[in-house]
Amino acid sequence: MQYIHAHYNPYIVTLSVLIAILASYIALNIVGKVGQSTGRNKALWTGLGAFVMGNGIWSMHFIGMLALEADISMSYDLKIVALSAVFSILASLIAFYVTLDAVTRLWKISLGGALMGAGIVAMHYTGMAALHTAVMITYDPVYWLLSLAAALMASYAALLLFRRFRNHPGFSIWKFYSAVVMGLAISGMHYVGMAATQFHYTRQELQSAPPAGQMLLISAVAIVTLFILAASWAAVFVEKHVLERMAYSDPLTGLPNRHGLQRYFTKEFTAQTEGAVLFLDLDRFKSINDTLGHDVGDELLIEVSKRLQLCTQNQGIVFRLGGDEFLIASSSGSVDTTIQLAESILDSIKQPYHLANNQLFITGSIGIALVPQHGFERTFLMRAADTAMYVSKNTGKNKYSIFSEDMNQRQIRRMELEKDLRNAQEQEEFFIVYQPKWDSLHNRLTGMEALLRWKHPQLGIVSPGEFIPIAEETGLIIPMTDWILEKVCEQNKIWQQQADIYIPISVNMSARMFECSAFPERIARILADTGLEPQYLELEITESIAMNGIEGTVEQLQQIQQQGVGISLDDFGTGYSSLGSLDEMPVDIIKIDQVFVRNIDHASKQSIISTIIAIAYNLNMEMVAEGVETVEQIQFLQSKGCFIMQGYYYGKPMTVEQMNQWLEQSADQIPLAE
Repeated sequence: MQYIHAHYNPYIVTLSVLIAILASYIALNIVGKVGQSTGRNKALWTGLGAFVMGNGIWSMHFIGMLALEADISMSYDLKIVALSAVFSILASLIAFYVTLDAVTRLWKISLGGALMGAGIVAMHYTGMAALHTAVMITYDPVYWLLSLAAALMASYAALLLFRRFRNHPGFSIWKFYSAVVMGLAISGMHYVGMAATQFHYTRQELQSAPPAGQMLLISAVAIVTLFILAASWAAVFVEKHVLERMAYSDPLTGLPNRHGLQRYFTKEFTAQTEGAVLFLDLDRFKSINDTLGHDVGDELLIEVSKRLQLCTQNQGIVFRLGGDEFLIASSSGSVDTTIQLAESILDSIKQPYHLANNQLFITGSIGIALVPQHGFERTFLMRAADTAMYVSKNTGKNKYSIFSEDMNQRQIRRMELEKDLRNAQEQEEFFIVYQPKWDSLHNRLTGMEALLRWKHPQLGIVSPGEFIPIAEETGLIIPMTDWILEKVCEQNKIWQQQADIYIPISVNMSARMFECSAFPERIARILADTGLEPQYLELEITESIAMNGIEGTVEQLQQIQQQGVGISLDDFGTGYSSLGSLDEMPVDIIKIDQVFVRNIDHASKQSIISTIIAIAYNLNMEMVAEGVETVEQIQFLQSKGCFIMQGYYYGKPMTVEQMNQWLEQSADQIPLAE
């Protein structure tokens, strides 16, 4: 019996090594996806990774066997070949399973490496058992042990590399070098195992026919393997560059979205010494959407995003959180640099926009949270910046505010008020006060204004300036206003029946009431249910309600006015009314804001009041002056032709019981309006 001295085809050997390296590189990419996935996605990536790597190892092994050239006839048992592939995939599955644990455990690495190495050895020698030939095959014990050691070394190397790149799904040169090392280790194990193989023959056995069709088999295996690897690589590419872009980018502006923000914080805000988060919200953006349409609103958001990117070049990354909210995150820079960035953003945003044949102006409010002063954790930094942003909005807009603990306390109080506000109506914590309106010319009561108050069970009386904005933001203002209208109409009807007082009572309206086109029908229903004639109800609207979304608002106001309900324009001169549209508004009464009345000794305020009174007379509208407290104010207003007044001089806001007493005390001295 003699030995056959076989040799290898260098081209086929090179092909097997390249397949091992390619499979290793794709496996390292997929293990990065496993590290960043959760739930079902993690299981899918784990299964795909095990299949790709196992198939790559098995293909390298099988092509390496086909690279063997010897003057003997060889064939393969396909069932045993398939079994060897199963061992390879199971060994790879062990490797991916070990990487799932975020905490490195030595016993798991040791056991996993041993099982993976055993799987590779089983794959190799099962594949050798699938070989059918006329000669006898034996193994050199020294090389066999070396092949076992090589399998274990390749397995532990794969596990360590998997752990190293489990959170790095993207390309890196070190990942490529690692794939080369891993591929060479896997190939080395195979060829050391082949070196242990010995073929024994007799002269009769050597006369068997030479192998036929081997190149066709090599080509078929290589093509199928490369197809599988290419498909896997394509899946990783599509997931990273297409699906990932869809998941982490805003489709309108192309900016990173909330998911992208979370990933950015994970990478950048771990141990930084300085940085900042700027929360930006556009002021009055909703009015642009309502008046010009969402298409123009979308174009405006795109233009704003472009300006933000120009402002933040090399200083941070811009994210769109949704709607008109943006966030700028910077993992470097001092407090002064952050303030300069905020000022630059505000200045850029307020420059005019030319969209759809419209020149638009808009401003922004910014809240700033600093790193490390306010922490590193994403949720708290965003909440702190959001809190500071609302401070900017509530103190004039078009400005920035830096978060402080005092703001945090106010935000906590606001959250508590919002929670309690939702139950306040049901718990009967609301009550209504009435302030008289006085006709100073005829010295008689001519109307009242109804004002909502909230008596909190623990906090006592909560200022309307504190809870009304919360109610408007949350939409609670709608059921609250419906309740006020019903109570006011009921009380007015009671005064008519019991005290023979027939005067209109006004109720303040929120812009949220006009969002539903059925508001006029609700007014009609309340009047019908309470039996109050419409001329004894008056709705007070602000300039912002009158001028925002003017077409829809005007139509509803006209319907309400046609019912006989009075409409008054509150706080006139303090908003942004367009005098060119004032005569088109269905308004019966103009109320002069108390900010002018209280400073009536200033010449500028006197001029403004005179102008407002002249406008009202020319448009045939009634006038009411608010905040009247002194005789001097009364005399000036009367001299200019304004006689209906409201303020502490004539009466403070009073509860129903207090108002009843006031009416009884005044009944003999003060005639009432008819």
